[in-house]
Amino acid sequence: MELLQLHYFRTVAKLEHMTRAAQELHIAQPALSKTISRLEADVGVPLFDREGRQIRLNSFGKAFLDKVETALTALEEGRREVADMAGIEQGSIGLAMSTLNRLTDPLSAFLSVYPNVNFRITQASMDEMAQLLEAGEVDFCFTAMPIDRPDISAVDVLHEEVFLAVPPGHPLAERGSIALSEVADEPFIGYKEGFIFQKMNDAFCREAGISPNFVCRVDEPAAIASLVCTGLGVAFAGGCNMNATSSPLTLLHIEQPVCRRTFQLAWHEKRYLSKAACHFRDFVVDYFAGQQKQTQTRKLEAAVK
Repeated sequence: MELLQLHYFRTVAKLEHMTRAAQELHIAQPALSKTISRLEADVGVPLFDREGRQIRLNSFGKAFLDKVETALTALEEGRREVADMAGIEQGSIGLAMSTLNRLTDPLSAFLSVYPNVNFRITQASMDEMAQLLEAGEVDFCFTAMPIDRPDISAVDVLHEEVFLAVPPGHPLAERGSIALSEVADEPFIGYKEGFIFQKMNDAFCREAGISPNFVCRVDEPAAIASLVCTGLGVAFAGGCNMNATSSPLTLLHIEQPVCRRTFQLAWHEKRYLSKAACHFRDFVVDYFAGQQKQTQTRKLEAAVK
């Protein structure tokens, strides 16, 4: 039994499709089929049920997959421990998040100090994030909602106020703040249903007692800002995200209800974290703390003037 066979088996088991697995592994499909057949011969039982071109992981395969996952995870953790002996600069860090924009600056700052650290970044939903952490496929998840699973810990790294964004010339643009109930009849631009930020925005609306009329739904913050600029509607906008752009949008403080998000870095307590990963976690916490302190200083200076 070879390590490569186990990697190939895990991919085929995940996809239950030989051709797609071969494409993902970048090998010829006949070669993959022969590798799986040799593995089944070594194990002594078929791991898949086959009907024509269809394959399904059977009860033997499911039991074997559990052990393969454990073995491969242990080997990966062993590789990281050995890499740690070479220092932080040789580390590897896996990240999962729903959107990258709020983590771009600290990532850039970290890489400027440790350019040889390798990052593997995955865009994922909340459910996928939990699965990736539990499987040991990523070190951290950057999320605006807690991951409520056993053995998953998190640290708050970024607190963000959520504003109502209105286009230039909008009747509300001269207002500094509003109650969310005042815009119950406005056309809204939102995220697609199920998107993490939309779940939070829906909670704000429920608390305000309104049901927004969504005229458009997207999956990227940049698209929200562009569409609001056209005058299509109003939208929720995170303060940290909008401050990073030169958008002409007017951001209105929402007096009622309180609209805030807290972003976290989450990790699995029972998975090995490399020195590079632990250092990155501390770096991100310190980075955002420094940014918040600078923001507070600027506000105080502006108030004095």
